[in-house]
Amino acid sequence: MLRGLLLLVVLAGLVGSVGPAWSQTLHRGLGPAPDSLDIHAAQSLSALNVLRDLHEGLVTVAADGTLIPGLARSWTVSEDGRVWQFELNSEARWSDGEPITAADVLAGWQRLLDPATASPNAAWLDMIENAPAVRAGSAPVQQLGVSAPDPERLNVRLARATPWFAELLTHPATFPWPGQKSDRYSGAFTLAEQVPGAHFRLARNPDYRKADQVELAEVVWHVIEEAVVEMNRYRAGELHITETIPPGRLDWLREQFGDELRIAPYLGSFFLAFNVAREPFADQPGLRRALSLVIDRELLAERVLGAGEIPAWHLIPPGMPGWPENDEPPGSNREARLAEARELYTQAGYSQRRPLTIELRFNSSLSHRRMAAAVAAMWREQLGVRTRMTNEEWKVFVANRRHGRLTQVVRGGWIADWRDPANFLQLFVGGSALNYTFWQDDHFDRLMASAEQSAGEPRLELLRQAEIRLLEQQVIVPLYYYVSRHLIKPDVKGFENNLMDIHLSRWLSLE
Repeated sequence: MLRGLLLLVVLAGLVGSVGPAWSQTLHRGLGPAPDSLDIHAAQSLSALNVLRDLHEGLVTVAADGTLIPGLARSWTVSEDGRVWQFELNSEARWSDGEPITAADVLAGWQRLLDPATASPNAAWLDMIENAPAVRAGSAPVQQLGVSAPDPERLNVRLARATPWFAELLTHPATFPWPGQKSDRYSGAFTLAEQVPGAHFRLARNPDYRKADQVELAEVVWHVIEEAVVEMNRYRAGELHITETIPPGRLDWLREQFGDELRIAPYLGSFFLAFNVAREPFADQPGLRRALSLVIDRELLAERVLGAGEIPAWHLIPPGMPGWPENDEPPGSNREARLAEARELYTQAGYSQRRPLTIELRFNSSLSHRRMAAAVAAMWREQLGVRTRMTNEEWKVFVANRRHGRLTQVVRGGWIADWRDPANFLQLFVGGSALNYTFWQDDHFDRLMASAEQSAGEPRLELLRQAEIRLLEQQVIVPLYYYVSRHLIKPDVKGFENNLMDIHLSRWLSLE
């Protein structure tokens, strides 16, 4: 008996000496397939999640969402907020062992702004001197206010003070460019396997600057479009973390999973967007308002979706720093809103005998189908509107929404890339590649332009006026604010709720 106990102790010591962390594989739900793994083309949340594991920027985020040094070991900002100097970490390496230099970061920003790249995120660097002109092709890239005087120093000159510039640098679009070597990575993991429509297998990067602090050997991101399928795979033990939860089952989920269900505030908004450049919504703000007023947000959030969503009447979500928390619906009560909606519908030339016929387009998922069916039922019941529902695979949907040739009403939404209201409002600036409402409003654009040249409370006031203008013109129909919602196995360690819902795999481990 004693010999057996001694043998167990010896074996346990051998296992401990190897380090159990290195044998860990974490399985995570991803949601729909990423639209791209090109850092300058990617827009979908699923793409950003994978890219943040594969790559790293000058600044990164801790487990609780706070900003910490990434490739830059430190940075300084001038008193006027316009000159930033980053000192890169000399230990930063690509996954092929080559040093990551300031020139790699500069090359990434130049490619992002290059008109030939046609990146939908290019305007995010417009605060840098001459970036708008470079992006438009009217100035050479050499005039961009960024220089790399040596391999470990990057100097940036901003046209205006931008307090959230450091947080912007946590977005993959601002990461260093690996050049034509698409199989090298700057983050904690490398891409070991990609099976289209199935999964992405990531392996721990031994050349990562903090490789000794990464406890996982592998991360497998599973492509799962349907939340019910994802939950069933979680219950079967195939996933440690889900991307979301099924709609309409919150009470049941709480009963079944207890503390494994994690719901927390999240800086994100879901809305419907009108294509105001096409009939029947061009020059029809009254008709657009009628369709908005008849939607019962409380019913939609609590019973149709039922996953903790918060009813919304505005674009900017609660929790945004410096933003008012008021989100009261227009009008005194629901009956008054319905009466106004019917009057506006009639004024637009529609009635029960001559009903409006429209298309509502969305990307495939159970929650989106439930949302669309509920909204169509409310429109039909209160106004007599006939709605054709069109659901598409994510990439097809994004392409059609961007081009706008087919769309009338589309599913929209935005998750904060950094904690600033302009990150949401910039979607609706005239000519923006992200503006799939195709709204062009000089007053709104002037407010946004003025906000770019302002700071502090005056800037926030201009942005508040811009949101009021957007809502008054009925360009979108805010429906609800997101909450982060995951199922997480008890043996997962290091997962912390945060407003950005960013959970880098480098901070996670399995007990």
